[in-house]
Amino acid sequence: MTTYLLAGGGTAGHVNPLLAVADGLRGRALEDGVLVLGTREGLEARLVPERGYELLIVDKVPFPRRLNRDAAAFPARFRRAIAQVREHIRAHGVDVVVGFGGYASAPAYVAASREKVPFVVHEANAKPGLANILGARRAAEVGVAFDGTPLKRSEVVGMPLRREIVELDRRERRAEAADHFGLDADRPVLLVFGGSLGARRLNEAFGEGHGGAWRDVIDAGWQLLHVTGERSTLSDPGVDGYAVRRYVDRMDLAFALADMIVSRAGAATVSEVSALGIPAVYVPYAVGNGEQALNAASAVNAGAARLISDGDFTAARVREEIVPLLADAERREAMARAANHVGTRSGTDNVIAMLDRALSWS
Repeated sequence: MTTYLLAGGGTAGHVNPLLAVADGLRGRALEDGVLVLGTREGLEARLVPERGYELLIVDKVPFPRRLNRDAAAFPARFRRAIAQVREHIRAHGVDVVVGFGGYASAPAYVAASREKVPFVVHEANAKPGLANILGARRAAEVGVAFDGTPLKRSEVVGMPLRREIVELDRRERRAEAADHFGLDADRPVLLVFGGSLGARRLNEAFGEGHGGAWRDVIDAGWQLLHVTGERSTLSDPGVDGYAVRRYVDRMDLAFALADMIVSRAGAATVSEVSALGIPAVYVPYAVGNGEQALNAASAVNAGAARLISDGDFTAARVREEIVPLLADAERREAMARAANHVGTRSGTDNVIAMLDRALSWS
């Protein structure tokens, strides 16, 4: 029996690949122990118990960004977090640790090192976070989702994906997906989405009431599945072939129906779209440190996707660049072939293989 400790959380970008690996480990050997390390404040506090895994708690200790009272208190708080993780490792007989970034990962890497337990690092974003940059220096194995991610000794293993994406047969599920969204399975579909809260720029470029280009998509002979986000007030014109949804809890069916995609460029989104071989236009979120544009870079460089900056993404740009692409089947097919070379559905198995190697070397 092997006991695994999976550390990470805070956001869906850290929790979802963690849970994909947890499910892969549990599915491989039911007798093995799979534990998750996270904070009380992160998304993992809800999602991990819901999936049936035990969540071990570590204090949330952000790295200080400036000299202030929090910076002065950081060393003592971080030492306490390390001590908490060391106690978890001892109490549960942990054999190997894997971190996915976020607040839980940094103390997990240090604690594993001090307990002489091998640990593995997985970085989901093309621009790595500080915890993984530090952890990669002593890790037994380092895996990254995207080619070009600047982490020492790393190998491209892809993103651990949800089982419903890994096992998705788009052709087989197309009729079911069309029925689910009230669209025609025999007509091509453009899927537009910007995450659970939506993307204002995408909504304005396509949507009713903003001079959006939805009508141009319909006139081009395509259908439009537009996921606007839960906070959107975008109106639904009630036109045949234009399905407006605030939220979609079956993105596997949305992907099954999509012949082309326009979306933000979160790490999970780019990984899933590439793994499924769907041509895409990415509009990276402009706020942050530029990681979304970097996430999309490998797909864009391979010819699997195009990139339009958030500031340039307007209805006019949709008409000039995206609508002509809808009419160019040869170009879209070439993009789909390129996506198949960039994306992978084996990210979970690849991370588990790193864990096996780390155990064999310990």
